[in-house]
Amino acid sequence: MKKIVLIYAFVVVIFGSCTNLEDRFYDRLPADQFPENPEQLAVMTVPVYSPLKELLDWGGWWFCQELTTDEVVIPIRDTDWNDGGKWVALYKHEWTNTTEAVAGMWGRFYRGISEANRLIEMFEPSAGTPGGDLALAKLKVMRGFYYYLLIDNYGDVPYVSSFSNAPALPYKNSRDSIWHWIVRDIKPVIRNLEAGGSKYSPGKGMAYMLMAKLYLNAEQYIGTPHWDIAEKYCDSVINLGTYSLEANPLGPFVTNNQNSPEIIFAIPFDEDAYQGFNLHMRTLHYNSNLTFNMPVGPWNGMAVVEAHYDSYANNDKRKQGFLIGQQYSYDGKPIRDKGAGNALLVFNKHIPALIMDQSYSKIQIRMSGARIVKFEIKLGAKDNLSNDFPIFRYADALLMKAETLIRQGRAGEAVGFVNQVRQRAFDNYQPLSSITLDELLAERGREMFFEAHRRQDLIRFGKFNNAWWEKPVSGPERKIFPIPQWAVDANPNLASAPQ
Repeated sequence: MKKIVLIYAFVVVIFGSCTNLEDRFYDRLPADQFPENPEQLAVMTVPVYSPLKELLDWGGWWFCQELTTDEVVIPIRDTDWNDGGKWVALYKHEWTNTTEAVAGMWGRFYRGISEANRLIEMFEPSAGTPGGDLALAKLKVMRGFYYYLLIDNYGDVPYVSSFSNAPALPYKNSRDSIWHWIVRDIKPVIRNLEAGGSKYSPGKGMAYMLMAKLYLNAEQYIGTPHWDIAEKYCDSVINLGTYSLEANPLGPFVTNNQNSPEIIFAIPFDEDAYQGFNLHMRTLHYNSNLTFNMPVGPWNGMAVVEAHYDSYANNDKRKQGFLIGQQYSYDGKPIRDKGAGNALLVFNKHIPALIMDQSYSKIQIRMSGARIVKFEIKLGAKDNLSNDFPIFRYADALLMKAETLIRQGRAGEAVGFVNQVRQRAFDNYQPLSSITLDELLAERGREMFFEAHRRQDLIRFGKFNNAWWEKPVSGPERKIFPIPQWAVDANPNLASAPQ
């Protein structure tokens, strides 16, 4: 499955090399040509998953979920990382509809939806067969997943569920309506999904997690909370018995994490065959290639916000996901930074300013901020990592379950689920005896850090518009992003009110 793109290419060649010279053209998949096994099904549906590999980089989604929050920042380091102010705009909530990351998500999400609609129409003649029902269920869940990302990020957007009859210039639909359509589309097909199976396409666990997210955030999407239903979908994930926590809290993020029992749904990155995971290049110092024996030099940008770094106890094993202090080469030699007068390379958690111009010392500019290695960087790592990136994982299901209980006045039941997640992060763990919503949000920040959950969490907890380090109070309109200018230029109907 991790090489699915290559397999897809081979299949295209094989199908295109058929010795039967009689031409046949179909706009639907004939029932007698339905895939004979799961591998063929996976290959035929590759296009619906392809947009996922762009979400961590120029697709913009990861940037919009993390760089707009109190966790991660890309400071301007003298002449580096200005980039027209696009990173500062995200952090300070000053983005516009032309900001690169904001503009990048839209097309990726709709490309996934368009492919899902096309494939659904192709597989519809096979409905009623086990293979056909499985294919259609996976495709409808993926279509729902992309619409979930759209309403979460943009609010009111066009809802299109047809490929052959898609309108050329669709109008927007309300966030509330789309939420209901997603739920109605997914609910009846979950029974057709596999309980286990691949982490790279929807199974029951992935669909239950998606439904839990939709109901957990229902108050934002439709104005009405549904904590009780969100709880039931968390229970559905837990009761599958398919997933479990890793003993090591950083276990789900190692290079070879494809078999982690904690990962429910993931993007299957590969350093050569499925590229797009290069966050390590954005955070590591120019000379950190010496630490990891990398053949390429990183770009020295992203760092953890100091207050978030300090939120971890010193004995919290999750804090091992940061680089701090003196840095060494892979063979144990102290690293020096020639760009800072050959000073020893020492990462300091304190970032003196969001914009560090030449009035700051070279050491401050180049070495400030703890760097992020939550995802393992193997020795010899390239400019793209092979670690799978989890979209949904089991620890999140447990923390969501806890949240639904607290919000329903059952905090005494919730603390046990939080303790399950926390206890592996500490030796001689002393269980919590109580938990509040603020404490849970802080725990979610520590556990789900760098996994593109923080923006949504802060919005749900009513804190996204608060001031934090170098970021002023922002208005409630910042809880969604504007539709990209390029999309409005192409379709003026997007400037109209929802239909």
